[in-house]
Amino acid sequence: MGQLDEFRADTRAWLAENCPPGARGPGQVYNGSTKIEIHDPDVRLWVDRMVEKGWTVPNWPKEYGGGGLSTEEYLILLEEMRSISARPALSGFGTSMIGPTLLEFGTEEQKQTHLTRIARAEVEWCQGYSEPGSGSDLASLRTAAKLDGDSWVINGQKIWTSGAQHADWMFILVRTDPDASKHEGISFLLLPMDQDGVTIKPIRMISGESPFNETFFDDALADKGDLVGELNRGWTVGKRLLQHERSGMESLAAGGTGGGLSSVVTTAKKGYGEQDGKIAEPAIRENVLRYEMDSRSLGLTQRRVVEESLDGKTPGFTTSIFKVVSTELQQDYYELQTGLRGTDGYGWEGDQFEEDALGLTRNWLYYRAASIYSGSNEVQRNIIAKRVLGLPD
Repeated sequence: MGQLDEFRADTRAWLAENCPPGARGPGQVYNGSTKIEIHDPDVRLWVDRMVEKGWTVPNWPKEYGGGGLSTEEYLILLEEMRSISARPALSGFGTSMIGPTLLEFGTEEQKQTHLTRIARAEVEWCQGYSEPGSGSDLASLRTAAKLDGDSWVINGQKIWTSGAQHADWMFILVRTDPDASKHEGISFLLLPMDQDGVTIKPIRMISGESPFNETFFDDALADKGDLVGELNRGWTVGKRLLQHERSGMESLAAGGTGGGLSSVVTTAKKGYGEQDGKIAEPAIRENVLRYEMDSRSLGLTQRRVVEESLDGKTPGFTTSIFKVVSTELQQDYYELQTGLRGTDGYGWEGDQFEEDALGLTRNWLYYRAASIYSGSNEVQRNIIAKRVLGLPD
């Protein structure tokens, strides 16, 4: 038996013994926030066991609380978890965005302090990037930070701050040199959220949820040692983090092992009958098949990129391709799921609608924004043209 075969067998046995029933199938995936309770004891047990194993962040180095797995081992773990419908024990901005960024740009002290807390599921992060008037043109941001002794004093406003109401820390882009050119003079800081200088106001969305917030800074304080990378060179760090957000190794690996959105075939068969094992309505069948083929093609491409990544790090500008394709597929998915249900697919409330159908309606509305957040798809196509295809400006 080869080394990877042995690892697979050991992993399968460990998961069978240690993954509790309440951590399998749909349900809560913890993000580490100190402000969110875990009500299901099985979810708490699953988090604790995965923390002890180092598998909340399986491919991080062991010295920072990770599992130290190779890319091949990481893929095997995800495959074995999927085979028993085991949910991730931990997922959030900490594991997918700021953690990988600190692995590349953080000081040793920052890694020991922040990465270990993320791995132990003791903290959740939010992102301080967009501002009113500085969305797609992010480099025009105006939130300012000035060094006063051992602290950065921050004043300004961020908007569309996902999960700020539950976050313990924020990674934030601030202007530290107002006289520099637009892309210069920006620094990347780490900021504790629980302080008097930070005010959070939820934004109610058309979906009825409030995942986004306005965040105001009035003499908010960040430690001098929580500058990531070089002073006034934060644009480089910030861009790299966006690549992790768009298609980091966490999402690439999950997608490449068959994760992501479920099949629409079952819904289509329920509404349009079945003929010789096929959806009876030809036009519907064609739309469903097109979605399924595109979705599987994306998953296979993600898998190939992960397997070709020798260092286990997020790829560069090609993440823009994954962002465009995956967000448009998300929108196609919810368009199909709601459309296939007819009038039942557009219910907002009431006993006459199934609970999952009501959830789909809200997701259908929510994912209208998927091609805008994390950098709009128009911006991503510009990046693809310039940085991937090498086309002239």
